[in-house]
Amino acid sequence: MNTIGEISEEIKKLHSAVIFTHTRPDGDTIGSALALGRALGILGVRCEIANEKALPDKFSCLGGAEKVTRTPSSDVEAFIFVDVSDTGRLGELKEFYLRHARKKATFNIDHHISNTRYAKRNFVRPCASNCENIAMLIDALGVPFDGDICRCLLAGLVTDSGSFSHDDVTGETLRLAARCMDGGANIERITYELQTKRSRPRAQLYADVISKIRYFLDDRLAVAVIPSALLARYGLKADATEGIVDFARTVDTVDVSVCLLEVKRGQYQVSFRSTRADVNAIARVFGGGGHIRASGCMLFGEEEEVIDRLRFTVAQYIET
Repeated sequence: MNTIGEISEEIKKLHSAVIFTHTRPDGDTIGSALALGRALGILGVRCEIANEKALPDKFSCLGGAEKVTRTPSSDVEAFIFVDVSDTGRLGELKEFYLRHARKKATFNIDHHISNTRYAKRNFVRPCASNCENIAMLIDALGVPFDGDICRCLLAGLVTDSGSFSHDDVTGETLRLAARCMDGGANIERITYELQTKRSRPRAQLYADVISKIRYFLDDRLAVAVIPSALLARYGLKADATEGIVDFARTVDTVDVSVCLLEVKRGQYQVSFRSTRADVNAIARVFGGGGHIRASGCMLFGEEEEVIDRLRFTVAQYIET
């Protein structure tokens, strides 16, 4: 693995780059990309930020979000991946990566323990938010934090740390948050825009799904299911489901909370959250991964079959 110093020296030589974010983007991947993109712009690097789909409106509070593209340029010197644990997380942009990456300098900057080190240069350091790694890189590039960088970094810190409540939050996390706030980032606005605010249809979706949560393994496993028809009923997209998986984790008996989002008939995007169990290990059984307390994977089959497979596997990992 490379050091941040080695990666920064290579990035300083660039004239152009595309920064890639992961599918179903959250505050950490977008905050990481926008903060780094701003820093590269200050250095004079022509830079694009790419995601497979248009960003949800909530990210409009972050400078540069309106410029994120679904169709990145191929005539750049480098591809930079932020908060992307493996190439499958690029979604529809994976094919673009496979077609063009061989002739590019590629950089992978991430904090997931499941990262596959797929780039030519990799820096993977587990921490509460990948924005902590991006802050290290920006410092190594010699770029001072301005208001936009501070707001983007704080967005990643707030969202990926569960508002600084997860067990991987350290003094370093809080010191960076304080630095961002001192630099002009408004934590109240960022928290409201990215985590608290929801439309009435989204509130109705939450109520509908949460009222039907099922419990297994002596109430230690909670499973929420979001049928695609339910999203259609409320006129919502998949990004509106963010946070539902966290609700059941607050139930005092629950070790593992699971959310099944129906992508199409027989296919589910699975999100895991836990208080004690290693859900990265559980997700890896199904070809996924992420963090010890937050991970994901894709499962195929009918709803009850998928739930049975999850129930059997989770039972092997929760503490007895």
